[in-house]
Amino acid sequence: MKRLILLIITFSVYSYASLIGSNFSQRDLQILEDLDIKSSFITDYKLQEVYEKFQNSRNSRHYVTKLNEASLFVPRVKDVLKQEGIPSVFIYMAMAESNFSIDAKSSARATGLWQFMDRTANRYGLKIDMYVDERMDLVKSTYAASKYLNRLHKIFGKWYLAAISYNCGEGRVIEALTRATLDLYVEKYPEQQNSKKIRSFRKIIKGYQDRKVPFYELRKVYREVSKWNINPDVEDLLVVQDNIDRQYLPKESRVYIRKIISLAMMNTLNFIKKDENSHLLNMGISATIATVPVKGGLHLKNIAKSMGMTYTDLLNLNKHIKQSIVPPTSKYYTINIPYSRLTRFNQNRDNIEDTKFAIHIVKRGDTLSQIAEKYKVPVRLIKDYNNFKSSRLSLKQKIVLPIPSDMIGKINLFKMNNKKIVKKYTVKSGDSLYSIARKYKMDVKKLMKDNKMKNTLLKIGDSLVLK
Repeated sequence: MKRLILLIITFSVYSYASLIGSNFSQRDLQILEDLDIKSSFITDYKLQEVYEKFQNSRNSRHYVTKLNEASLFVPRVKDVLKQEGIPSVFIYMAMAESNFSIDAKSSARATGLWQFMDRTANRYGLKIDMYVDERMDLVKSTYAASKYLNRLHKIFGKWYLAAISYNCGEGRVIEALTRATLDLYVEKYPEQQNSKKIRSFRKIIKGYQDRKVPFYELRKVYREVSKWNINPDVEDLLVVQDNIDRQYLPKESRVYIRKIISLAMMNTLNFIKKDENSHLLNMGISATIATVPVKGGLHLKNIAKSMGMTYTDLLNLNKHIKQSIVPPTSKYYTINIPYSRLTRFNQNRDNIEDTKFAIHIVKRGDTLSQIAEKYKVPVRLIKDYNNFKSSRLSLKQKIVLPIPSDMIGKINLFKMNNKKIVKKYTVKSGDSLYSIARKYKMDVKKLMKDNKMKNTLLKIGDSLVLK
């Protein structure tokens, strides 16, 4: 009986090993090596779960669709990663972050291909202002992400740790490494379990978790335990411990690293190698995007026209440019164009038509905020274009609107002819309903009706709707 059980166990192990061997290739092992992960991780059960989930027909079709949609810009992103010394597997981190959507926005307000929060974006040189949000610039954001990843790699020395800390933060990874090191140390030297030093370190970790101890105290402990020659690997950090509320790493991060690996390994599967998808294996061999300087104030529509391409196609490569107008505060600003249009751009770069902006002539009762709302243009943008120091206007004053004159008729977000501007007025001392109606050339009865008033009595601080 014992011999039979042994044979069954042996057969099971052999079958499992055969499954691993048939499902994974040498290229898959190279993906792990590029992330500084031991090849034995290929047998990780949770990794296989994620990988198999991606292989079902629905997910595999979605995968191919997203790669095809990104085929124009992925080679440029790969090129930047290579320039910055980032392993090419990190292209799949962008896929995990944003599904290769340049203008992706998360519920936490992370934005762009690499899902930068605004503070991190500013730290790595990305501009976010009324003219641009460079988190959505596929080239500049990739350079910024590369700087960030290189910094994280310098801290942790492993690419997989750089990827995980990109997801959950440097502090959480330092906490995870410190806790895992302590646990492995005590496992190796059980007599140290209740030593003064171990208890002191665990107290600091707990204090950090409860936000009672500053990060630099945790970092001190991390630096100390890093000298112990106890090196937790990816399997140690991803383990799910029993009866522990706060695991070494958040669930999202444990899935995240496995997702990156699985997405990278998907590109080696047979369905990618089929004739209709074989081009996806060669993404990155030739240049597809060029970055060129253009004069500030130009409209993307006119730039596209000069190259013989559609405005929509150019806009899709430059979603970081708000209002579709190159920042007028810059003498020159770089934009992204298809490499195939570079020659034509160079031929016509000095002949790009300047934007013929629309003009608004100020009428009685106009305010800058009303004009901005009517044309769906930020007040600050109008003030910048017209060098206004204040918001005061005068009758018949001409205001330049930073939108092409031929697009005025296409504005449907707000039309004066079918939707009136709504203002609010706060009642001040000495006001009466009659004086307010006279001031804004309104009928008293209509003013009462719009504000559902039963009488003409007002109180200081009341808010009235003026339609």
